[in-house]
Amino acid sequence: MSLYRNTIWFLNGIQQYTRKGYEATSKDFETKDFDVSVVGRSYMITGANSGIGKATAMALAKKGGTVHMVCRNKDRAEEAKSEIVSESGNTEVYIHILDMSQTRKVWEFAEGFKKEYPSLNVLINNAGCMMHKRELNAEGLEMNFATNTMGVYILTQTLIPLLQKSQDPRVITVSSGGMLVQKLRADDLQSEKAHFDGIMVYAQNKRQQVVLTEHWANVNPVIHFSAMHPGWVDTPAVSTAMPQFHQMMGDRLRSVDQGADTVVWLALSRAAARKPSGQFFQDRKPVPKHLSLACTHSSAEEIHSFITQLENLARPVQSQHDVDPEGHVDAATPQFV
Repeated sequence: MSLYRNTIWFLNGIQQYTRKGYEATSKDFETKDFDVSVVGRSYMITGANSGIGKATAMALAKKGGTVHMVCRNKDRAEEAKSEIVSESGNTEVYIHILDMSQTRKVWEFAEGFKKEYPSLNVLINNAGCMMHKRELNAEGLEMNFATNTMGVYILTQTLIPLLQKSQDPRVITVSSGGMLVQKLRADDLQSEKAHFDGIMVYAQNKRQQVVLTEHWANVNPVIHFSAMHPGWVDTPAVSTAMPQFHQMMGDRLRSVDQGADTVVWLALSRAAARKPSGQFFQDRKPVPKHLSLACTHSSAEEIHSFITQLENLARPVQSQHDVDPEGHVDAATPQFV
């Protein structure tokens, strides 16, 4: 069955996920969907200093939005910010230094952000990683899972109260079509039981993100949740994590602007907000979350187990505080630049 899934997925991908796929579908895009001004609305984008995240930050800044770039590397973030401010003419661009794999730091950052800012209109979960060897973070979580699933869960869950207070709130998670070859493995979320394949672990994390998006949409009707597939995009992350695939696909890969298009559409357009919450998008349209005959659907019990495990993993992180030698609790204020 896994061979069937992978074959069907790749054949679909050659038609749909490439540059040609984008060029074909974009002919039907409504250009007026981007005829909006978002001055006064705030956007948080993780992994915003390169690739799809940077392209998204640039597009939102050009529309007048307040952009919060959440980045791991300060130097690269500063360079990206300078370019965005220069090209957009928008100075409302802020850097927050955070490694999404550091689970406790993610919670501390989100708590600090809530104290510092009165609103957040749109959260874009874009940062991700693909590690090919099994490594653990400080909390003992597998690094891909920590970044792609646990980081997204804690950041989003912690910011939901702030989003709920804001006008037309939205959460967009950049997933991947690779999740179509994976069924949620609620009994092995951190890939401990089978041979460790970084690409398949990443795809499993992306399935987890889609299940999370559905869950959040069900329990938070005030917020519009969506997940999306950007297509196969020529980004630094793809060239580093999947060099053979990157070389094989070459010019068939989408540009970063093409990959970011649906993220920007979901973040800006009124048309996106009219779509039902909890869907999976590709090229501005909701698409199925499962391949036909692929047996990747999850039972209600499996989904409940998944969410419960995330809640249990998050609890000890959220209950810890740093205490200095004089007994003062660290306020966990994030770094704003």
